[in-house]
Amino acid sequence: KDFNLSNEKDAQASGSDENLERGNWSNKADYLLSMVGYAVGLGNVWRFPYLTYQNGGGAFLIPYTLMLALAGLPLFFMECSLGQFASLGPVSVWRILPLFQGVGITMVIISTFVTIYYNVIIAYALYYLFASFQKVLPWSDCFSWADEFCSKTRLVSDCNATLDGEIIHANYSFITNNNLTCMNGTINYKPVQFPSEQYWNKVTLQRSSGLDETGNIVWYLALCLLLSWMIVGAALFKGIKSSGKVVYFTALFPYVILLILLVRGATLEGARDGIEYYIGTQSNITKLMEAEVWKDAATQIFYSLSVAWGGLVALSSYNKFHNNCYSDAIMVCVTNCLTSIFAGFAIFSILGHMAFVSKRPVSEVVDSGFDLAFVAYPEALSKLPVSPLWSFLFFFMLVLLGLDSQFASIETLTTTIHDIYPEAMKKLRVPITLGVCILLFFLGLICVTQAGIYWVNLIDHFCAGWGILIAAVLEIIGIVYIYGGNRFIEDIEMMIGKKSRLFWLWWRACWFFVTPVLLMAILVWSLVTFSTPTYGSVLYPTWGTVVGWCMIIFCVIWIPVIAIVKIAKAEGNLCQRIVSCCRPAANWGPYLECHRGERYSHVVDPKKEKEHEIPTVSGFVY
Repeated sequence: KDFNLSNEKDAQASGSDENLERGNWSNKADYLLSMVGYAVGLGNVWRFPYLTYQNGGGAFLIPYTLMLALAGLPLFFMECSLGQFASLGPVSVWRILPLFQGVGITMVIISTFVTIYYNVIIAYALYYLFASFQKVLPWSDCFSWADEFCSKTRLVSDCNATLDGEIIHANYSFITNNNLTCMNGTINYKPVQFPSEQYWNKVTLQRSSGLDETGNIVWYLALCLLLSWMIVGAALFKGIKSSGKVVYFTALFPYVILLILLVRGATLEGARDGIEYYIGTQSNITKLMEAEVWKDAATQIFYSLSVAWGGLVALSSYNKFHNNCYSDAIMVCVTNCLTSIFAGFAIFSILGHMAFVSKRPVSEVVDSGFDLAFVAYPEALSKLPVSPLWSFLFFFMLVLLGLDSQFASIETLTTTIHDIYPEAMKKLRVPITLGVCILLFFLGLICVTQAGIYWVNLIDHFCAGWGILIAAVLEIIGIVYIYGGNRFIEDIEMMIGKKSRLFWLWWRACWFFVTPVLLMAILVWSLVTFSTPTYGSVLYPTWGTVVGWCMIIFCVIWIPVIAIVKIAKAEGNLCQRIVSCCRPAANWGPYLECHRGERYSHVVDPKKEKEHEIPTVSGFVY
């Protein structure tokens, strides 16, 4: 035992792998940047600032911070600890509780669905990135692709005015011909579309009328999608050893671009108006009385930290056993939230300038999601001097934010494959990684047809919602109430050292009560307030909604299926079978023998596992 511990210290001192079978991060910076890159994604830029503006400005930071402490951080810390303790991916780690192994499978399947459409969004950003290499941005004016509704300014249709002491209602041409002035609050505008909106729909997407009209594959988006997958494959060809180096650029450079955009935006006329709409000169504290605000805060924290996707477990599984996962979790979570707040200033300062130039209120130019990233913000950038430069920087930032999140998602899939077929993965890592990327590229081609945006929105609406919430609720209930919260704390202390009861007071309160209750509340709220998906004003056909339900059922069905299979394979009567499936598997514990100590001295050595193999339908062994 002393010999093994001395070997471990030597490995850590030299920076070599502690776990020679699975490998480890080359150094801690690789891991932290990969985690930051995974957690900090497009939502930090295109969703959080809008939610802040919509939910009371600076007052929104109160529920946001509380939800971070009560829901986000406890789950984040739990998943990091779980992966690091067992050195296993999101499916195999459920040796901790075989009955719930389906939860891990659900996480991986949902991550696969999201990975498919997430790379499509990166492809959109790549297209705009390449389109920025022109003297005049192609969406800066109504060019040949535009129709009669395209206009750079709002066109007045009619209004009320005073003529000879009487109030009249007339069209705008009559008003101007008679040198009259429209009365405030009576102006009606023609239904026009700005160039950036028409460029997005008519040129970039070649958008069809709905999900029923698939149309052709948009070839340039397909090429951008292929390029995106090539970048991901190249970055991951050696697993964490290669991706851990790439993230030094993809995770850090977006902060440089955000800072550049913020400095540029702050110097523009109207920037202050934009910032005031974001944070508010007087925050609306009364908004905190609305349940919707708290739900938005909890949902944003939950999704922005990427908990219950399987990625945190996968990335943490490559840590050395005695890494301080507690401080890592706090550092990554705080960085993620500060990034969201910081990004809001960069976004709203330039949107404020856009409102100033176009003589519109800021509320009319603010948006979220696709409309912010590919309509509102590009339009704002087109009004700046040297607009191609700012456009290039913005879309380059979006590409980088998307890529490092994508790296972690693909690493989740390859880690799962590695845990099933470790020998094959050792010999064939490059072909398997490339094979996964090629397969997902072909699956994503439906998302770059003329109806592609509807498919992207459909997958996001269903798969990235309830499935993750269900997995998170079962994860925390399984570990805390079935495996045992106190037992799990003892496992963590084997890694980070003994802590006082006071230290664990907060985490016990969250894990045993607060976090599960919050997650259940969000899940119930989401189900109660469910509405059929739409994209803008386009309604989805009934069969589209059915496809969405089928996707989410396919994701979560493995939870009961695997549970039934486990119970069926167990011995004894029904009660005894359920109890045995609720106990950790014989090979649950630290991966390396030198870390097991007396608590896990009974664990079956992974190398000798084949002698005790019991196959299951999912391909995993216990």
